Amino acid sequence: MTDMTAHLTRQAAFSRATFGPGPRTEGVTNHIGKELVEVARAYEGATPSPGGTAHMDAAAEWTDGAILGLDGLTRAIWAAQPGWTADMVALEQIVSKGAVQMEELRTADPTKAIEHTRGIED
Repeated sequence: MTDMTAHLTRQAAFSRATFGPGPRTEGVTNHIGKELVEVARAYEGATPSPGGTAHMDAAAEWTDGAILGLDGLTRAIWAAQPGWTADMVALEQIVSKGAVQMEELRTADPTKAIEHTRGIED
């Protein structure tokens, strides 16, 4: 199994060394937007049947988006708390927000974005 803490630490170090410090919000969100278009495009004209190639094409684009999202997460945390460690902060964010979202998804419209009550977990 992959060590997610070690991976986030390597990814964050690579990203800062390659693209510089700071949140890079505009560049990261722009790139995520392009990946989401690619996810949708993977299914255009395809019948998303089990075992279909459209699923794997979409999975590759979702992976790109997830990596970029993790880059944005680690950059935001680093800007807020220089010297962070992945296990102290980033993974805690993923777990705590994930728990909130899982609860909200129980009653959410599957075709709409979740509109949740803003609070401590945001």
